[in-house]
Amino acid sequence: MASDSKIAPPTQVEDADAISPATRPNAPPATVLADKAAQFISQHGVVSYTYEEERAVLKRVDMRILPLLLGAYFFQQLDKSSLSYVSIFGIIDDAHLTSQEYSWLGSILYFGQLAFQPLAAFLLVRLPTGKVIGTAIVLWGISETLLAVAKNFPALIALRFFLGAFEALIAPSCIAITQMWWLRSEQTLRNSYWNAMNGVTAVVGSLVTYGLGHIITEKLFRYQIIFLFCGLLTVLFGLTFLYFMPDSPMEAKYLSERDQLIAVERLRANQMGVASRQWRWDHAIETLLDLKTWLWFFAMTSISIASGGISTFGNLIVKDFGFTNFNAILFNIPFGVIQVGSIVGSAWLATRLQRKGLVLAITAAFPIIGTILMLTVPRNGNTKGALLFGYYLVSFLGAITPMIFTWQGQNTGGDTKRKTTTGVVIVGMCTGNIIGPHLFDIKDAPLYRPGLIASLVQFAFVGALGLLIPVYLMYLNKRHAAKRVQLGKRADLQDKSMMTKKDQQQPEDEEAEQKEHITSVEDDNGLQDLSDLQNEDFIYVY
Repeated sequence: MASDSKIAPPTQVEDADAISPATRPNAPPATVLADKAAQFISQHGVVSYTYEEERAVLKRVDMRILPLLLGAYFFQQLDKSSLSYVSIFGIIDDAHLTSQEYSWLGSILYFGQLAFQPLAAFLLVRLPTGKVIGTAIVLWGISETLLAVAKNFPALIALRFFLGAFEALIAPSCIAITQMWWLRSEQTLRNSYWNAMNGVTAVVGSLVTYGLGHIITEKLFRYQIIFLFCGLLTVLFGLTFLYFMPDSPMEAKYLSERDQLIAVERLRANQMGVASRQWRWDHAIETLLDLKTWLWFFAMTSISIASGGISTFGNLIVKDFGFTNFNAILFNIPFGVIQVGSIVGSAWLATRLQRKGLVLAITAAFPIIGTILMLTVPRNGNTKGALLFGYYLVSFLGAITPMIFTWQGQNTGGDTKRKTTTGVVIVGMCTGNIIGPHLFDIKDAPLYRPGLIASLVQFAFVGALGLLIPVYLMYLNKRHAAKRVQLGKRADLQDKSMMTKKDQQQPEDEEAEQKEHITSVEDDNGLQDLSDLQNEDFIYVY
């Protein structure tokens, strides 16, 4: 039976922003510690627990938090991609759009995300995460619903901008929540699950659009019906999210006090912190001076240039293979299924090999081959199968974005730096998605050679970065090891945050020996809101 060992809290002072447990009538006041998780542990004592208890808590976290993340990212992708779905149902003619105006409707969403990204990072540090993301879902759902009343380019582009502005919070929120609830060894697969909603959206969105596209009415254009349906569902889900999503493990009312302590204590191995609710300018500046930040930025920008163009013009590309409007929609369903498989499959492989850079490079090879097929296979009416095969290989690009998100998140420490680094990476994503649609033009149909050639270059560049970034991370690990030696610590540290479930089950004598050497809360660098570069105990993963 596991027992709790109490530690004496340090000197206590008033902290107006302290996180309190869900139901703690006799809880002591918050202590002066950098991370709110450290305050929580200091107030309630370090808890020891069995492997079985940890698995039970992890299951409860997966059952509550993961479905909410899946839904949030699903509706974000559904609303964002709705423009592509309505592209073949007359929005260009019904709203009197030119080819470039349609491209701008795809790009303006990312201008909105770009403009609001700094505010998103600040809000996610300072405010409760669950309430921030729930409010954002409701607001972008309202924006999507209002697209149903837009009948011209100015109205459409204004609402698409606000849709992007409110969606600016979704990706950094999902990453922040994943870092807040799961160990680094668990994050890759969890990140892949909610990112896989890209593919699920392609399947569900295609089927829904296929059905709604058959509705003919004199009062509404078909594109307005699709916008209305997606928007109202999003608002409903946003309200559900606000009700069920806790703001942190320390404030999860559905967990018992002991389960809360286990949920927080197990995260100490990450050396990343949980939540500080304090903005640190020194960490924000370090983000901009850190070479890693820009390696993630260029990788994300590059893949987003390719995905932005192909996602916006995907249905039109398939249609120009020689299919009808409705068949083009249906043939996009396998694209989504392959995306789901490639995202989860590559995450599983990266977790098993513990080599994200290598897996990223391998994944990039599939869209390279697919793009070459789409560029070289002749369009003579007898090659639809080969062209579709190439298009489906390109769908593997969907696995690269979540891999970059996970990789940068696992290699960044400190609350402010985690949020700002994610923000910079998302700026790269927005920049790429702004550029991408403008590399494709309807006048280039049916070959779309300029856009496809540009995409091919981006895929190759991302693959090369996947092989180069680990070299720099290895250098940083060696530098941290040297610093630990200077401070009288061991050069080699066991990264428990990346241990498998089997490795975590230790013999009783080994477990007892480790308990004797448990780092106190005050001495644990991972709970002092230090950045990864400041924390010599931080271990970078390749």
